[in-house]
Amino acid sequence: MSTSDLGGADVKATVDAKRAELESTLDAIEEKLNIPKQAGRLAKKVESSYDENPVPWIAGATAAIVVIGGLIAWAIFGDD
Repeated sequence: MSTSDLGGADVKATVDAKRAELESTLDAIEEKLNIPKQAGRLAKKVESSYDENPVPWIAGATAAIVVIGGLIAWAIFGDD
């Protein structure tokens, strides 16, 4: 369908629909690229996960501390 087949009201309605679609797409892109908002969502998700079951988080933190402590000890006491 070409624009010559459409009446003035139809063209305006088509343009308005496309404009609304573009606005929606741009809002979705802005939402995904908004780093502070995404970080806030991630923080809420982590907090919720920790509140639900803290054991994996505690185990992970303990493992990280052991690995970092081992690497520091290896760097200090290892033979060069």
